[in-house]
Amino acid sequence: MTEQTLIEAARVSKAWPFQEAQRLLKRYPQGSKPDGSPVIFETGYGPSGLPHIGTFQEVLRTTLVRRAFEALIGAKPEDGKTRLIAFSDDMDGFRKVPDNLPNQDMLRAHLGKPLSRIPDPFDQGHASFAAHNNAKLRAFLDRFGFEYEFIAGSERYNSGAFDDALKNVLAHNQEILDIMLPTLRAERAATYSPIMPISPTTGTVLQVPVEVVDAAAGTIRFADEDGSVVEQSALGGMAKLQWKVDFAMRWVALGVDYEMYGKDLTDTGVQSGKIAQVLGGRKPDGLIYELFLDENGEKISKSKGNGLTIEQWLEYGSEESLGFYIFPNPKSAKQLHGGVIPRAVDDYWQFRERLAKQPLDKQLGNPAWHLLRANGGFDAAEAPGAGDSLPVTYGLLLNLVGVLGAGADRSQVWSYLGNYIANPDPAEHAELDKLVGTALAYNRDFVAPTLVKRAPTSGEAAALASLDQKLAETGADTTAEYLQTMIYEIGKQGEFGFENLRDWFRALYETLLGSPQGPRMGSFIALYGIDNSRRLIAEALARTT
Repeated sequence: MTEQTLIEAARVSKAWPFQEAQRLLKRYPQGSKPDGSPVIFETGYGPSGLPHIGTFQEVLRTTLVRRAFEALIGAKPEDGKTRLIAFSDDMDGFRKVPDNLPNQDMLRAHLGKPLSRIPDPFDQGHASFAAHNNAKLRAFLDRFGFEYEFIAGSERYNSGAFDDALKNVLAHNQEILDIMLPTLRAERAATYSPIMPISPTTGTVLQVPVEVVDAAAGTIRFADEDGSVVEQSALGGMAKLQWKVDFAMRWVALGVDYEMYGKDLTDTGVQSGKIAQVLGGRKPDGLIYELFLDENGEKISKSKGNGLTIEQWLEYGSEESLGFYIFPNPKSAKQLHGGVIPRAVDDYWQFRERLAKQPLDKQLGNPAWHLLRANGGFDAAEAPGAGDSLPVTYGLLLNLVGVLGAGADRSQVWSYLGNYIANPDPAEHAELDKLVGTALAYNRDFVAPTLVKRAPTSGEAAALASLDQKLAETGADTTAEYLQTMIYEIGKQGEFGFENLRDWFRALYETLLGSPQGPRMGSFIALYGIDNSRRLIAEALARTT
């Protein structure tokens, strides 16, 4: 495949990252800004709570669009045709103490102050609460291999890097008020100001009316918390812009060309776009995505701490599976809980194995193609990793671990894997070895507490006894396919009373594995071993009533 072939296919692809990139290309048909500078992508993060998967997905999805755009223009990541800024709004005032944080009393004592000026409640040596959360986010982005530039709002405000942008806001103060005030309730409008001063006495971000004294000098006047009138500079970290104004200011000051955000910020995008125009800039392109929900269908919230954290997903699944689950249609809501992880792991590997056999147009719609490119890890005209596969599915691995019990360890699992794969050396199967570790954790926390192996009925017991007899006559090296056929034939025999094969397999899962569903039993028996599988059957028959 040549680079030109990829460009031509990318420009007509219906995959959503390419659809987004195609819209951005209409903005810059030459693939860069008129002055030749890079096209800038931005993601935003509010470090008022621990980063969760909703935060990560925005960086991932934006990266997917970024890489798709590079494919459209025939660029490689190292060409510098694009930049990705991960911006942390850590000058925002701390409004509410999340329930899942330590040192609650200390945090409540600092309510209202910028997040970057609140001590680290975790006592881990970070300069502030925001610095701790920023570090957590960056650690995961680095682990995944994203290429990005991290910018902390506090650094830009405090250093004066945003001073010119703040003066621009002050110069257009009334025009911004004209945009914002009609959208606010009367009570909120009475105290609203585009710029929020920081109290010189308490350090709190104030929500008070502000008079612009001298826009060019950055001087403002306002009433402090004690009622005294204060005249001070709004520059150098002495003030913070309101959220919608800050959003627009960043777009203009940083030259942002693409930014996506959740549907809960739809109105924010509209107002911020108007403010960006007032400030002499242009609203970036971007999509509005649906939000993640927890297992109860509620929106994931940093303050509630519901849903899964990044760390939790990685304890039970892989980075690739997380990316795979996030990839499909961003405009559809997704429930995010532990139950979705196993299928995400297996589906990712199925798509990855399929990739090498697909024609180019199908490759460009394959999530694995985009995820393999996400960190710039392969050339525009190549797809290393395509065709890779796991010797054992994650679902099968989980069933093995479930049968071995909560006390199983990694070495024990690998000893059983020797029944199924040649050269069962963890060093030779690094991807599988990682999943062995996550399967042990997933079984411990999600599966083992729910497993209940029921007693078989008389008809089921007769079928199990038949299966046991046939296994006793079967060699240890019998293939999984042969075993599966053998199991099928037993289930088809009318004497055991199964209305269909589904009932037979459900009986196997519930009596042998303690679960209402499970793997291909032929594959499981080959993995677990003939003798071990016969012991399972004997234990089930011993429970017969």
